[in-house]
Amino acid sequence: MSEEETRKRTQETAKKLFGKGIKMDPPYVMWKEFDRDLANDLSKFITGNLYSRTVLTLPERQMAACAMLAALGAADELRLHVNAALNVGCDPKKLAEVFFQLAPYGGMPLVNKALEVYRDVLKERGEWDTFIGK
Repeated sequence: MSEEETRKRTQETAKKLFGKGIKMDPPYVMWKEFDRDLANDLSKFITGNLYSRTVLTLPERQMAACAMLAALGAADELRLHVNAALNVGCDPKKLAEVFFQLAPYGGMPLVNKALEVYRDVLKERGEWDTFIGK
């Protein structure tokens, strides 16, 4: 794949994932402050190559990412990826179920933190009332 094709695929995938919803900068913005070339290389690898693979769909990749970030207790990254998961069509109820699935493996403090982040994202997106059935 040419450099131009990779750049285009990176931008298209990033737009699907991060193009709407909560207002926060993806980590790429900070990476660029330290090293623009490395930031571009990381972005092309993560978003242009890994996330654009077709073995898993974008919703499946985001469910996996959310589960892993929740298990790590990485709340800021989780916030970004919960939003991305909703952007690419993850079922909101299934995403909540993923967070409850942490209980036997990571414990209730991780479940609680993940659900708190998830609720905050849903509220910021104006989707909380729909989620809880109001």
